[in-house]
Amino acid sequence: MNAQGQPPQAVLFDLDGVLLDSAQTIRTALAAVATCATNRRHALASLPDAALTQPREEVLHVLGVSNPADACRRWWDGALASSPPATFPGVLAGLQALHSAGIAVGVVTLQDRHRLDWLLPPDLSTVLDVVVTRQDAAAKPSPDGVHAALNRLGVNHQHALMVGDSPSDILAACRAGVLALAAAWGFHPPAALLSAGAQQVLPAPSCIGRPLLEHLERRG
Repeated sequence: MNAQGQPPQAVLFDLDGVLLDSAQTIRTALAAVATCATNRRHALASLPDAALTQPREEVLHVLGVSNPADACRRWWDGALASSPPATFPGVLAGLQALHSAGIAVGVVTLQDRHRLDWLLPPDLSTVLDVVVTRQDAAAKPSPDGVHAALNRLGVNHQHALMVGDSPSDILAACRAGVLALAAAWGFHPPAALLSAGAQQVLPAPSCIGRPLLEHLERRG
């Protein structure tokens, strides 16, 4: 029980496109890696429309990279680190409001753990109680990462929710028995997230905070 006599509660988030405004960072990294691998300049305008929703290796293949896996191994981290993302406006205030209400906050991400030191802004790192990466559990849409985060926090799935911007986020939450909410400001359209099982669409990052507390209160 927490200080208010309620069971421990938690809100989990995807990282890129939900807490971090990383669209430009990812697009810039794709163009840089393609440029290095092909010895031909790739401008952001040359990226395919689905650059943010397809696996990076598929995007690089479209851009003419003959061995995308090797190109990512050689250049991806450097390209990504050269243009670190910022948090979306309103995210930090919302996370702090959750903490003030005694709610644990965590991230379940497809990012590699070694990137977190330079990918996460320091003020965001300080308000995260747990971060589960692809090295810690099977990748989403497996529910393993969600289960791992809740186990570390000591929170039952019935007292948790997750905010994501991809169908794999939503599927992972649903398979873990966690209420799934869609982030409309992310990489995938809300209709795809509702089709994957999201219970509601949050229209803006400012919805992180009090609106999420209300969802937890209704969840019991």
